Amino acid sequence: MRALHVITGLGVGGAEQQLRLLLRHLPVECEVVTLTNPGAVAAGLVADGVRVIDLGMAGNRDLAALPRLVKVIRAGGYDLVHTHLYRACLYGRIAARLAGVRAVVATEHSLGETQMEGRPLSAGVRALYLAGERLGSATVAVSPTVAARLGRWGVPASRVAVVPNGIDVDRFRFDPVRRLRARRRLGLSEDAYVVGGIGRLAAAKRFDVLIRALALLPGDCRLLLVGGGPEEGRLRGAAHEAGVGDRVLFTGERPAAPDGGPVPDLPSLACAMDVLASPSPEEAFGLAVVEGLAAGLPVLYASCPALEDLPPHTAPGARRVTGGPEEFAAAIAAVRARGPAPRTACEAARHYAIGRSAEALMDVYTAALTASRDTPQQKAGTP
Repeated sequence: MRALHVITGLGVGGAEQQLRLLLRHLPVECEVVTLTNPGAVAAGLVADGVRVIDLGMAGNRDLAALPRLVKVIRAGGYDLVHTHLYRACLYGRIAARLAGVRAVVATEHSLGETQMEGRPLSAGVRALYLAGERLGSATVAVSPTVAARLGRWGVPASRVAVVPNGIDVDRFRFDPVRRLRARRRLGLSEDAYVVGGIGRLAAAKRFDVLIRALALLPGDCRLLLVGGGPEEGRLRGAAHEAGVGDRVLFTGERPAAPDGGPVPDLPSLACAMDVLASPSPEEAFGLAVVEGLAAGLPVLYASCPALEDLPPHTAPGARRVTGGPEEFAAAIAAVRARGPAPRTACEAARHYAIGRSAEALMDVYTAALTASRDTPQQKAGTP
């Protein structure tokens, strides 16, 4: 089987890194098209031996990109096209149909109740999404929560398959030596109490809540924010205004795999933390929370469908926190007061091992290919 993955961009983000991890475990010959922004994850894919094609799309309305994508699909002789993220799902589904590929799978990574990939869910966004969805074979939801949201939008349940995000549990295994090295490279003392936040620095993630919570905590507490994004400048300003500018560390975008840079990779940074906090009120899965649990961290979260879809006993170190800075500060103080616990991955983290996700996705591929062979060829654009 030859599959083409079409994604909006390949900067460091959850969907982008999930794609790279999946390609390491799928028993399929895969190539990748990025519509724009061939960033750090593109370089990582190339290092893994995956061909990456940059379509050079100028913007959401660059319609000239569509025939270029059709040409790539036709030339590649792919059996299946798999799209990721809103823009790529729309253009990729249309291009696949025009190129004669009927097995088209799309993963919905970021559908929330009120926003998708940071954009408000207007009637126009919803209508365009549903029109494109009908051109595919199946839509993959990364959690039952997302599947339910798709159902409320009007996507038939028969077209939705739940394939959770996956993590490399072994990569996040706690290592005290790695913890010590990471702290030294970051300039953190061994006795500092480090609160971690992982994710894109965007308004929807509400990392400003953690900055204001830090101001309510003792002076030996530090906040380690792992990620890049448009809100970094504002967050730095918020830290300065709160009087904790010297207690907040910004690492920038960090890959989940080693990259040899001056700042430790994501698993090493997780080792350096004492607690992970995720104040984002609206998540499609909650990948950072699961990664924190794989590193054996106690986790405080506002929203995490990955855990909400499992029995509570599978993640005893996780606690849901509702509210703002005061509530998160109190929760962090309570975790610290309990003292350190063994840093081992819990059942919930092991449940989301990447191998299981790859196996489930292969079932979706098989069903899509079977349906495409059994269904008479129709004109492009006809559901």
